[in-house]
Amino acid sequence: MTYAIIKVAGKQYRVREGESVLVDRLHEDEGATFAPTVLLVGGDGAAQLEPGAGAVTARVLGDAMGPKIRIGKYKKRTGYRRHTGFRASLTRIQIESIGGRKPSRADARPKAAEEQAEAKDDRVKGIPAGYEDLTVAQIKEASSSWNRAMLAAALEYEQAHANRKGALAALESALAEKEGDS
Repeated sequence: MTYAIIKVAGKQYRVREGESVLVDRLHEDEGATFAPTVLLVGGDGAAQLEPGAGAVTARVLGDAMGPKIRIGKYKKRTGYRRHTGFRASLTRIQIESIGGRKPSRADARPKAAEEQAEAKDDRVKGIPAGYEDLTVAQIKEASSSWNRAMLAAALEYEQAHANRKGALAALESALAEKEGDS
């Protein structure tokens, strides 16, 4: 995995492609693209230590505020109390590319296709359609209408993959009801 150490507004950040980072407020408009100073590019082999070794492209996503910091001063027996606070003005940026090459949509597609192929290989036969995307509450609601084979397949899937306690309990109780009916 390629990474870069960049310098933005006097501070250094370690970033990767596609990563979103909060930096001190920049005087750039939202959606603007800029090239921060590159101090080091590393990963996928040897590190390139000379400044400007690789081009990094970043896009401004928008402005944000940091966490509120409360400051209180107090001196006992004198009645001296002072309170103040501070919130940093920040800018959220997203690293678009490292090394001058922009990631294309074609690069992202094969990964998704591989994940889908793996999911199809891991899929338990007889499981209800779209089961992987159901929440525990939806499983509890829908399991009453499934047949015994579908319930057994869903239970097998839960034990092998998700292992959600609520879903396991709902499926086991639905199976017990089906066995009690026969």
